[in-house]
Amino acid sequence: MADVNRGDRPLSPHLTIYRPQITSISSILTRITGNALLLGALLMVWWFLAAAAGPDYFATVDGIVTSWVGDLIMFGSLWAIWYHTLAGVRHLIWDTGAMLEIKRAEMLGWICVGGSVVLTVLTVIVI
Repeated sequence: MADVNRGDRPLSPHLTIYRPQITSISSILTRITGNALLLGALLMVWWFLAAAAGPDYFATVDGIVTSWVGDLIMFGSLWAIWYHTLAGVRHLIWDTGAMLEIKRAEMLGWICVGGSVVLTVLTVIVI
């Protein structure tokens, strides 16, 4: 019968031994941004549905979308789109078998982070 007494056994030490690396952080961030983009998408769908519903309801929803909370969500979504796009390009590069060495993989992670910030700021300035 299996030993079910696990009280004396140590937990996996991975959180205390390994330090966060840009490759692991960028992988986790890709998943987070992909899911977080749903928030911005739902906000925009709500805004479009409110526009179709009538002027009174649209005024209410538009007030929320154009408030500081809506602006923060849209700004965050803009950054998430750029980050997720660059991370997708990074994965396409890896799918070719290129830049899989540790130093180059780390460089691509930093390019995703820095590039997404630069592209977000440029998008905000231009638009």
